[in-house]
Amino acid sequence: MQMQYWFGDVEIGDNGEGTPRRVKIPGESGPEEYAERCRNIESDMADFVPLRVADAIAGDSGNNGNNVNNGNNDDAAGFKDENEYFETLRLTTIALAESKIKLYYTKGDIELVQMVRVLDEMDNVINRLIERATEWYIVQNPKFSRKYKSVSAKKMVDIMRREKNSLGRLGYEIDRLSIERTRLMREISDRADIIAPNCSALVGGLVAARLISRAGSLSRMAMMPASAVQVLGAESALFTHLRGNTPSPKHGIIFQHRRIHNAGTGVRGKVSRVLGGKLAIAARLDYYRGEIAPEFIEKAQERIDYVFASGEDVNKDEGKDSGKTGGKDNGKADGKKKNDKRRS
Repeated sequence: MQMQYWFGDVEIGDNGEGTPRRVKIPGESGPEEYAERCRNIESDMADFVPLRVADAIAGDSGNNGNNVNNGNNDDAAGFKDENEYFETLRLTTIALAESKIKLYYTKGDIELVQMVRVLDEMDNVINRLIERATEWYIVQNPKFSRKYKSVSAKKMVDIMRREKNSLGRLGYEIDRLSIERTRLMREISDRADIIAPNCSALVGGLVAARLISRAGSLSRMAMMPASAVQVLGAESALFTHLRGNTPSPKHGIIFQHRRIHNAGTGVRGKVSRVLGGKLAIAARLDYYRGEIAPEFIEKAQERIDYVFASGEDVNKDEGKDSGKTGGKDNGKADGKKKNDKRRS
């Protein structure tokens, strides 16, 4: 029986004790070759026989003279001693870890996550700079303090840019940051349309990217239940609800979808639940299939629009109707039977 190990193939003896008879290994192998071999090994762990280090070392020592070498160095593992064996094993595991990390970061959704985080940081920086620069401008122009609350942030930046000092230059830099933020936002949306076409078709590229970023990756989002996708971004409110008597959150990031933030208070929770369920399915389609499903998108949009317009969840109404009909009729029938028995 031949077994596969990280350094080569081993022919196991028939004595049932796992005594190796021969080791076949490439003549010139380095950590990268060993790591590639580890990625391609397919062994059944139920029949796996552990190999002693001494049996993997070339020479006549080890296994009480029944070493794998048997006088033929070409068939031996080629390790001089234990130090060389463990050093090669260490370098192989490092090479294997590096290749896995490289593969992880070459996925498009990981870069998308970092882009969204940069966008959030840019929002924080721009808002903080505008706030501090406005306070600085008010110190220079005290009369402006009465009306600055009614001035928009963009208008405030335009006002500051008119100053011919450091404040004016700061306003110019804030304006440049805002332009770069807009460009980054468009790039994120375009990238999300490619990586998650179904999620982007449902809620837009930017919202889909924020959902993936909050989940950590597209694969993690694809593994989430619909209820978790529904409240992504509302973790603080969810944990507050679990600790106390506060109501549970109805939505998180998906509140940015037009059908949710335009819905009435009584309908918003139902729309969020339906949208969360459709997004969970869309994430799985994006992760496993990687292409848009037009029929699914069309039916999902129709369902969301129906709940938004009518405020009714089709499946729930069907369940309630069937429960009410059966429960009331059966209750009345049972009551009549009991009354008939008592009278008799």
